[in-house]
Amino acid sequence: MTDAVELDRMTVRFGDFTAVEQASLGIRQGEFFSFLGPSGCGKTTILRTISGFIEPTEGAVRIGGRDMRGIGANKRPTALIFQSLALFPMMSVAENVAYGLRVRGVGQRERMAKAEALLNVVALGDQAGKRVDELSGGQRQRVAIARALAVEPQVLLLDEPLSALDLKLRQHMRNELRAIQRRVGITFIYITHDQGEALTMSDRIAVMNRGRIEQVGDGRTVYEVPETGFVAGFVGETNALPGRVIEVGSGLAVVETAVGRLRGRNPKGLGVGAQAVLFVRPEMLHPGLDEADNLLSAVVEEHAYEGNLTHLACNAGGTRLTVLLGAAESRNPPVEGVPVGIGFAAADAFVLAG
Repeated sequence: MTDAVELDRMTVRFGDFTAVEQASLGIRQGEFFSFLGPSGCGKTTILRTISGFIEPTEGAVRIGGRDMRGIGANKRPTALIFQSLALFPMMSVAENVAYGLRVRGVGQRERMAKAEALLNVVALGDQAGKRVDELSGGQRQRVAIARALAVEPQVLLLDEPLSALDLKLRQHMRNELRAIQRRVGITFIYITHDQGEALTMSDRIAVMNRGRIEQVGDGRTVYEVPETGFVAGFVGETNALPGRVIEVGSGLAVVETAVGRLRGRNPKGLGVGAQAVLFVRPEMLHPGLDEADNLLSAVVEEHAYEGNLTHLACNAGGTRLTVLLGAAESRNPPVEGVPVGIGFAAADAFVLAG
């Protein structure tokens, strides 16, 4: 089956600056696909190139198998939702949703009927007559989605649409967006720098850094099996322990670090003598263990209680470590200032090139 969107060795340059370099991937029909990365990594440039506001310097963008070179934004089977939403404050909610159909010459009765149907899809059927400035932030997000869907795009492009919302509303809208995407069944391409958004909503994620795609995979794979040090450090919280590989075998590597010899998975097959970093997630560290693949001694310097979780800031011989305790472990956390053993399994750590 033809991909909904294909990037074929796409490069975008602005003068001497390369914003996106040799991006190649396929986005499937009906997929919720996210580009994740820090500011300036090129993810918004990719979105604007797919939508037709930017032409690639090299390579191609194909939508439904058709090369988009030379086809303007208004002629592409896409709709773009900007961060600002760009709703019309003097129009009613229904008129905002129907605006794209009005521009295309659709009659009033037909476009208003379609607007009503789409407002029901986004659970705003009872808000059609209101002005958009009478709605909450989350409701305005849904109006923007309904307006974009009205023109029946093959692909809906979303440029960090939740960035202006408060935390609770962002978390709520993650679920709303995913539910809407499943109901309408079209391809969503989502831009974000928020790992939580990408992990909770996406079928697959492309992690970007400095204009390059570092890894593509589902959320669990990207989080649990990162392919590069950047992905390991950017997606979620992690402890990074640099050192040198002194032993390999059975898919594992032993790394000589500042806190001792530590063993972890060796997915890239690093050899003895290689400079490396052993990464281990805070939730994989367990205080008070006497036996584990890896054991080290640390002093707890600070507790940060968050209800269902407790963060421990630890010092292991001058190396800073973060330990994350679940609710059960948080009931009896280690005492601040007292040395404690911390252990973790080799299978829960991974060794990547330094």
